[in-house]
Amino acid sequence: MIGIVVVSHSHSLARAAVTLAAEMVHGPQVRIEVAAGLDEHTFGTDAVAVAEAIGAADTGDGVLVLMDLGSAVLSAELALELMDSPHEVRLSAAPIIEGLIAAAVSAAGGADLGEAAAEAENALLGKRTQLGGEQERAAEPPPESSGDRIAAHFVVTNPHGLHARPAARLVAELRGLDAEVRMRNRTTDSAPVSGRSLSRIAALGILAGHEVDITATGPDASTAVDRVLALAAREFDEAGVGETADRLDVADSSSRHAFGRDLTEDSGQKHAGITSVAASRSGPFPASTGIAIGPARHLHAAEFELPEHPAGSPGEEQERLDGAIALARKAIRESSTRVGGAGGVAEAEIFQAHLLLLDDEDLREAVRRRIADGQAGATAWAHEWSAAATALERLPDEYQRARAADVRAVRDQVLAALLGVDAETIDGSGILVAADLTPAQAANLDPAVVAGIVLAQGSPTAHSAILARTRGIPAVVGAGPAVLDIAEGATVALDGATGRLAIDPDPAVLAEFTTRAAEQRERGRAAAAAAHEPAVTMDGGIVPVAANVGSLADATAAVRAGADLSGLVRTEFLFLGREHAPSVDEQEQTYRQLAEAFGGRRIVLRTLDVGGDKPLPYIAQPREANPFLGLRGLRLALAYPELLRDQLRAIVRVAADHPVSVMFPMVTTVDEVRAARGMLEEVLPHGVSLDVGIMVEVPAAAAKTTVLAEHVDFFSIGTNDLTQYAAAVERGNDTVAALADPLDPGVLRLIDLVCRGAGATPVAVCGELAADPLAIPLLLGMGVTELSVAPPAVAATKAAVRNLDRARCSALAVRAFVCESATDVRALVRADRRLP
Repeated sequence: MIGIVVVSHSHSLARAAVTLAAEMVHGPQVRIEVAAGLDEHTFGTDAVAVAEAIGAADTGDGVLVLMDLGSAVLSAELALELMDSPHEVRLSAAPIIEGLIAAAVSAAGGADLGEAAAEAENALLGKRTQLGGEQERAAEPPPESSGDRIAAHFVVTNPHGLHARPAARLVAELRGLDAEVRMRNRTTDSAPVSGRSLSRIAALGILAGHEVDITATGPDASTAVDRVLALAAREFDEAGVGETADRLDVADSSSRHAFGRDLTEDSGQKHAGITSVAASRSGPFPASTGIAIGPARHLHAAEFELPEHPAGSPGEEQERLDGAIALARKAIRESSTRVGGAGGVAEAEIFQAHLLLLDDEDLREAVRRRIADGQAGATAWAHEWSAAATALERLPDEYQRARAADVRAVRDQVLAALLGVDAETIDGSGILVAADLTPAQAANLDPAVVAGIVLAQGSPTAHSAILARTRGIPAVVGAGPAVLDIAEGATVALDGATGRLAIDPDPAVLAEFTTRAAEQRERGRAAAAAAHEPAVTMDGGIVPVAANVGSLADATAAVRAGADLSGLVRTEFLFLGREHAPSVDEQEQTYRQLAEAFGGRRIVLRTLDVGGDKPLPYIAQPREANPFLGLRGLRLALAYPELLRDQLRAIVRVAADHPVSVMFPMVTTVDEVRAARGMLEEVLPHGVSLDVGIMVEVPAAAAKTTVLAEHVDFFSIGTNDLTQYAAAVERGNDTVAALADPLDPGVLRLIDLVCRGAGATPVAVCGELAADPLAIPLLLGMGVTELSVAPPAVAATKAAVRNLDRARCSALAVRAFVCESATDVRALVRADRRLP
């Protein structure tokens, strides 16, 4: 006979339900265990208690578990994970009282686990029949389809509910299935909507703890429901990343920094002479080196003039709209590739949600109907998408309301293509002033128009700052909300190397900035003229200056900028934004194009660096509480060996006729290196050899470089991750980002540890630190042999190396180790180099 477990927040409720069920049972008594309340008087659920109850109820024929709501479901799921090898256990979505009575009666009659579960699930049928179907809220029936109708429900446990990112994962999960899927928010008693419509799902307002009904019809109905339930159990593969990445998508005023000094402190007039040191705990923060002077330009959305009448027939209007959608799709994909290639892999996922919005069949069909009824394509598109955004803004949850910005962004991108205007504009060239920038906005900035950037929010390690550096645009970030009040056209001067910011500066301050900007331009011209020459220190040492690239366009730009090689090719750009991994042939073709673009210069291909906070839709990854400390980089590749083996096959094909090295990311142990090298040996053709290196991003790896050096040909220090792991700071978290400073003496000591342990093995630095003019003397002084930077920084980095003597750099590094803070380190280098 099966056993039954009742999981409830209330001990009294569970006991009463068991007593009631016992009154209904005639014949053999059913074993019913209770796991309810934290004790007899305190509400709550305990996974350990649930596991013990399942064990006590298990007679060998299976256990049926009924739960009341919310965390009871999570506790039951966790209990199964805690148990070593339970017999068959089934979690039932049945109502706890009616379901318990039905299950107990059927079990006493000899029903097996499946039969008892079915009885529990159908326990409300009698009540519905007695009260009449009209008493239940009439739901919109799903369209007729062949095959059985499958129904289920689940509870959403994502902290922000079913917002754009997890909803996008759900829509993607249903692609390719022959099934009509409908969903409704049971908690709010909403009408059902299509499971393939991202905007409609988002508009259901599904929050954490809400129950969702799902039905499916068609040949693949069962598969569709199973996939959605599995996805919900994995929290839609969000794994904690949404809170960081989506915060970057829409500005959040709660995270803004304030100025370190009062706006009127220096001059007595509003905004004059604002200054701040680089590593102060409040902004402005230096984010992208360079001096910029110009009029303030605020970013604002274009105003579209929608036509009152169509310019052609409905067919012609639809054709023009389809063309604009195709252009928008191409632009979104290019932005995704560009951002992913620049290192913003999590941000690149935002664009995948935008692509899914473009494929929203409900919205597309609504627009088609309007066009067929005689409306202009632009007007029809704007009306339906504005309505979808408005529906999101009416939701009670502030976080979900903010997702309306995604809908409007896609709406405007299509309208801009259709009407031939810019979706977002600034009135002339100058200094862009904004609360924050989305990845798309940062990736698409034109340095010829935007001379500099001032952001009220953000941190130097945020991806908007990284993208500004990639674009070569001077920037300060975290400047506080007051900068949003700067008058349009007001003169702004900024120094992206120090964080100094001046608004409407007095003549002396403006003259100082102007003089330094002229000197900088002259240095830039001189550096560019010598960019294709080797970087030789004053004492005769050659330091290769490489480029970090993430696309063929990056490679072309790197060669044009004078890069000696590519020290880091981010191959994950090939794996993102698609439903299946790239084939070996596709990878080979892309790697070969990159190698050819470098014209015989060596390229270092880093194997796939995703996982944890950067999930791939086509591999099953476990939900992780701390994704940055989870299955990432080489760890994930070794867990999915065919993925890594295919990539290595493609790499060695190219290595047969081009200078190619391979590098493994996120290495912690020697065993990982052995396993990766062993896999490489399996696919390496006879007569082909290539150097093998590892990324040093984990402090544990930095501490045992001496041992690792026996197994690799080179090291490359990823200072971005090494800094965040050493400082225990997630670099996308504005509230603590100031602590993640790569010039902190503790981080410098880790770099020194790598260099000393490496011995004769070359050590490169491929993080943001490699392009910092204040860091370069310290890196060379510690023994770094190669610098790999973004393509726009190649010339300046080479110029900085040429002005250094390595013996003097070594002495400077030793003095930096005993500094108290990164602020002191910067002051030390400035004083030694006589920098302002």
